[in-house]
Amino acid sequence: MIGRKRVHVVVYGRVQGVFFRDFTRKEAERLCLKGWVRNCCDGTVEAVIEGNADNVAEMLHWLHHGPPAARVDEVVIRQEQPVGSEVSFVVRY
Repeated sequence: MIGRKRVHVVVYGRVQGVFFRDFTRKEAERLCLKGWVRNCCDGTVEAVIEGNADNVAEMLHWLHHGPPAARVDEVVIRQEQPVGSEVSFVVRY
């Protein structure tokens, strides 16, 4: 899948209880990205994002700031092989 990228991301900071997941979903949809986002029991937000490499890069930039009420302290990014199995971008519960 030339030009496609997939990343697994963990976002640290004040990222739960500030609509982080919903803002992430909306931004991913705007960028035509696929994948998912969810809250983790340790207070982080985890996501898998796949799509056009430029759009993934733009999404990663957005995740470093998040929505207005969030405070992002750190974003850990792990590259993965694109698989193309995601059909949309969803919030997982």
